Amino acid sequence: MELNEIIQQRIAKLEALKAKGITPYPQDSFAHSDIQLELDNFQEAKKVSLCGRVMAKRQHGKALFLDLKDATSKIQLYFKADIVGEEKFKLLDDLDIADFLGVKGELFKTRTGEPTVKVEEFVFLSKAIRSLPEKWHGLKDVELRLRQRYLDLVANDEAKKVFLARSRIIKAIRKFLDTKGFLEVETPMMHNIAGGAAGRPFKTHHNEYDFDLFLRIAPELYLKQLLVGGLEKVYEINRSFRNEGVSTRHNPEFTMLEVYAAYSDYKGMMSLAEELIISVAKEIFGGTKFVYQDKEIDLSPPWQRLSFADLVKDKFGIEPSDEAAVMLKKLQDKGFAKDKGRLSRSQVAKIIEDILEEGLQVNPVFVTDYFASLCPLAKNKKDNPLISERFELYVSGLEIGNAYSELNDPIEQRRRFQEEIKELDADEKKNVDEEYITALEHGMPPAGGLGIGIDRLVMLLTNQASIRDVILFPLLRPGQ
Repeated sequence: MELNEIIQQRIAKLEALKAKGITPYPQDSFAHSDIQLELDNFQEAKKVSLCGRVMAKRQHGKALFLDLKDATSKIQLYFKADIVGEEKFKLLDDLDIADFLGVKGELFKTRTGEPTVKVEEFVFLSKAIRSLPEKWHGLKDVELRLRQRYLDLVANDEAKKVFLARSRIIKAIRKFLDTKGFLEVETPMMHNIAGGAAGRPFKTHHNEYDFDLFLRIAPELYLKQLLVGGLEKVYEINRSFRNEGVSTRHNPEFTMLEVYAAYSDYKGMMSLAEELIISVAKEIFGGTKFVYQDKEIDLSPPWQRLSFADLVKDKFGIEPSDEAAVMLKKLQDKGFAKDKGRLSRSQVAKIIEDILEEGLQVNPVFVTDYFASLCPLAKNKKDNPLISERFELYVSGLEIGNAYSELNDPIEQRRRFQEEIKELDADEKKNVDEEYITALEHGMPPAGGLGIGIDRLVMLLTNQASIRDVILFPLLRPGQ
């Protein structure tokens, strides 16, 4: 049957209900309990009030069986004409799969032992004009699942489990940090200057003040201003935006955790990252071992440390003192980045990281010793100023986190900002963030900062290969 024909049939049933004095979209609330709660505490002959979406309909003469599903579970309903009344029973002819129904009745078990509600009263709560996909699991159009996520959640319990797990993961992160004495804060999502990380921003315009703003690419500079203000342990679970590519690991709108602790450093952030992720895994799995994409991951500490400087020297002959053009030439000599022209240091570094990711082990690894020239917001090592006090955390080839010993020297920070600006293309030019420099000039305590990609962490802990499967509404091209 064609879609338009199905819609017209359902609209006809809706009008038929109205003609019989039934309101298909009533205004009153419906007092009810959760289906799973009643199943867990099942008592024969107990009176219950339940509501949800109709998922199946089976007619047997003057008896009718329905499957009712709410957010917690599913249960069978049993309707009989001599219980609900002949007239009301006939109303069920106008009931379709996907409609919402409220019922009151008595619990019992069928001969096969299936928990069932013997319905005594029922009320239409919402009429669905469109039907649900008949065989959702058989659909191969992945984009349709993402574009109509609501249908994915209705018909695919595995998808729903992922997002229930995501909520638990974020709650577990908050619980861990709150217990450690960190304060959750909120910082602006619209910035005068796009800063705090490398990335191409989204631009917008404020009409009242008549100036351009940028959706944040990171909250870092605001959070560190709070350290200046005396809030010594802060975190934000933030939405950030990068006007860049879309892939299985990248969405232009994403969720980050950023954590800052005064009087700490990047080593302190290593310990914090280990503790945090292990704590969350235990909350989700009850242990430190789980499977991601057919590979067993073990989070048991201590996690391995690898030197970025040593890796790129051994693989490409690249030194921390090399200019961007020299790095690129060495990559090309090894057969990489053949089609690339002039690139900045950070762009070359991204190419290197993408290559190295493929060779990293499954278990967690801290990649340390990044070149100072790639880390404008991090302190350099005392014994080697060409190397920064920074790490990136990888698990199964996924970059999960990034951390620094935060630079708190305002004069050096200004110099680095100016150097960074020189490398930008004409269309990316920006000014030094004077507000942040002014804050540093008032004195920021030594600190460690940690960023963790929430979406990627959820991918890992829910065994999802694509970031789109852990974001309820990922960015898609406009629909046809």
